[in-house]
Parts: sequence; C-alpha cells; structure tokens
Amino acid sequence: MSTDQPPPGVPPENDPFQKYPPPPPPQGGAGNPYDQPPGNAGGSLPPYGGGPYDGNNYGAGGGGLGGNDPLSGMPPLASIGKRFAARFLDLLVVGIPLAIIGIPFGTYRRVTETTDDLGDTITQVTTGTGLVFQLISVVAYVAYDALMTKKNGQTVGKRLMGLRVAMLNDGSVPQSNAAWMRAAVLMLPAMLCCPCLWWLINLVMIPVDKPYHQGVHDKAAKTVVVTV
Repeated sequence: MSTDQPPPGVPPENDPFQKYPPPPPPQGGAGNPYDQPPGNAGGSLPPYGGGPYDGNNYGAGGGGLGGNDPLSGMPPLASIGKRFAARFLDLLVVGIPLAIIGIPFGTYRRVTETTDDLGDTITQVTTGTGLVFQLISVVAYVAYDALMTKKNGQTVGKRLMGLRVAMLNDGSVPQSNAAWMRAAVLMLPAMLCCPCLWWLINLVMIPVDKPYHQGVHDKAAKTVVVTV
C-alpha cells in the first residue's frame, strides 16, 4: 500500500488544482449537512469526508490540507484504460515526428547482400548514426513529458482523455523537480536498456497498486493521475 507523501510544498498561487484547508464552520445557523460531525441525527457524511466521490471534485473536505486521505478534495483517480490510452497517444505525438526526423540519420537499417569472388554471399547492415538519433529520442520523450506536466499537469494524450497529473499531498500541478523526476523514471529505462520489461512492469504495477494506482514513476515523483 502506498502511504508516502511528499512534504508540503509551495505551489504557485494561481494553481487552480491546489487543495487548501477548509474554511472554519459557520457559527450558528443551519449550515450544510457536511458541516455536521459524524453521528448527528439526520446528518450523514460521505465515507471519505468530502472526498473525490461525493460530487464535489475540488472541495477540501476531510480536514486540514488534504485531511487523512490525500485524495480527499481531489477528483477521482483516472481509470486504467484511459491512462494507457493517453500514454499511447503521447507515444504517437512524439514518435511520429521522430520517425520522420530519423530518416536522414539512417535510423532504419538497410540490409544489402553482395557476392564475393568465391561466390559467397556477404550481408551488410547499415545503421547510420543510430546512437545519435537514440540520444535525440531520449531527450525528446523526457522533455515532452516533463515540460507538459510542469505546465498544467497534462500531456496531449492526457488532455484528450480528460486526465491530469497531480501531487499526491495537495493536488497541485507538479513543479519542476517532480515533473522531471517523473518523466526521467518513466522514459529513461524504457529507452536505454529494457523497453519491453519496463513497460510491462508499469502495465502490471499501476492496476495492482493500492490505493493510488501509482506506477514506478508516480512513486518516484509522489504523484497520482486523476480525472479533470
């Protein structure tokens, strides 16, 4: 179970997603049913104290900055299917231009066969400047994910699927350190050494992680993915 939370930060004051401590309850008067303490006659509280499933997506219920439940006051967590769809769209957004750019780098292997004087077939594989292009690809994927996440918590794929990245402790848009950490942990292993294994680890980890559905990159940056 994921219980670790990042230390309270100082998100930008214009961050529309940051959770703030709830205002003090009104003195006297009827108030609203959620101001009543548990056990009041006729009053009932949602199981998460004004959490993401009570219809008030941006409330600050639960008491304190995020209350006992970090998800209190945030929208519901993103569905697994939408997260995978958003990631696939992002890979296309970056991958298609890179595929075009890669042509002059000789990224696509060209196999030629020739015959020597003895009649033996010689196979030659030409890769061009594949290493240079690989480094360009790494920088492109990491920078795309980090800069878009830092801007408003949304890559193109997440925007199309109605998702965003939020800091677990207060729901704010990730700042530079968290955004770059998240992107690096997600992309670097996949692009430098073990793409199939790394994607498989995240593919399995996100659905089974409780209660926040965090991948390895989310845990490193202390973020969650929620609906908008």
